[in-house]
Formats: sequence, C-alpha cells, structure tokens
Amino acid sequence: MPDPIYAIGDIHGQIDMLHAALDRIEADGGPDARIVFLGDYTDRGPDSRAVLELLIQGQSEGRNWICLRGNHDQIGAMFLEDYPRSDARFLVGYHWLHPRIGGTETLRSYGVDVVEGDRVYKVHARAKAAVPQEHIDFLTGLKRYHLENGVLFVHAGIQPGVALEDQDPEDLIWIRGEFLNDKTVHPWLVVHGHSDVAMPEHHGNRVNLDTGAAYGRALTAAVFEGTDCWILEEDGRKPLRP
Repeated sequence: MPDPIYAIGDIHGQIDMLHAALDRIEADGGPDARIVFLGDYTDRGPDSRAVLELLIQGQSEGRNWICLRGNHDQIGAMFLEDYPRSDARFLVGYHWLHPRIGGTETLRSYGVDVVEGDRVYKVHARAKAAVPQEHIDFLTGLKRYHLENGVLFVHAGIQPGVALEDQDPEDLIWIRGEFLNDKTVHPWLVVHGHSDVAMPEHHGNRVNLDTGAAYGRALTAAVFEGTDCWILEEDGRKPLRP
C-alpha cells in the first residue's frame, strides 16, 4: 500500500479551521504527515495573513508540505506587483477588490482598509507597504500541480483529453464547466478544489474537496492511499467513494 498523502481544500483565510484540519491530520498521520494544500489560501475569510504565515513557517521548518497555486492566490499576487494587474480570466467588471472576490478582506488582515472613494493606486501603495515581500514571494512561487501515486492534485482541474504537459496553466487554476461536467476516466484521479460544494464529492474520475470554508462552511481534510480516499473527521477516517 502506498504511503498516505493528505490534502486540504480551499482555506480562504480561515485560520482556526486550518489549525483544526492540521490537528486531524496529525492525529491520523503524525507530525511528519505529507500534505498537499490545494490553493486559495487568501480572500473572503478574516485571517489571510495568519494563514500565509502558518504555511510559510511550516515550509521553513522543513514540514512535508506541498502548496499549490489557486486563482485567488494568483490574483492577489498580481495586484501586489509593482504596477497592479488584473487577471484576464475574470468576468468583465470583476477585480481583486470586488465585493464578491475578497481582496478587501485579505488587505484588512494586514491592517489595510479599503474605503468608498479610494483610488486603486492609493490602495496599492498601502498594500505594498503592509504586505511582507516574503508573502508575495510565497504566492508567486506556488506550484500548479502535484502528481503522486496515480493521483493528480490541482486547484481547479484539467482540460479533459489533454496531456498534463500540454495543459494551459491557467486552466489548472480556473477551469470549471469542461472539467466538472466530464465523466470520462482521466489518466489519474484528479483531486481539486475551486468549485465549492456542500460536502466532499467523489465522481470516480475526480474528488472535490472545496466545501465552502470561504463562506463559513467546513474546511475538508482528506487522506489518500493510492487512489483510495477517506475524509478526516473528528472521530477519524470516513471512506469517500464514488
């Protein structure tokens, strides 16, 4: 049986939920458990700064943690460049500081308020002064996927029928419909977040672990042994099957 590998869904600034998920993993796999974080560490929730600090500290301490890039991590990092950019995959009219996206909550966790009538360049200047470069470097350095033991961990999904090396990098953090609606068997079991659901879902060809922590619902932690999957609950493992 392959060694277990753990995964945590979209965190979205929920530090207390993250601590609880890590506690469940440690109870199952010990302090050296191998964990893949599926991205979207920031936005919407109240404690994005604390989440990034925990992940950066864990990696600096040599923990066996693999941190993947989510679309929210990318759009925040783009805003924090020397000249702020907006992601081309946004719907027209959307941007990081739009009320539905959550960038204002992320900046608030750094002590930066965005008020009515603010100009983008002024918010950008305050953000650049408040967000540590270490946090920006972490966001820009995130991996887009991790493949191990027949399981592909990725934030959003894949373009079905396209070889991994030929995937559009933006699809890996943004895709929805083409991937979610596809029923064919992929070369790997795809484990993803990005598209929130009420409960973890196993569709045979993919597993969705985004259970809406962004909106105050649960943060899911799971364990995989090969392609066998269990959800970690307070009282231990619960099988997740198609």
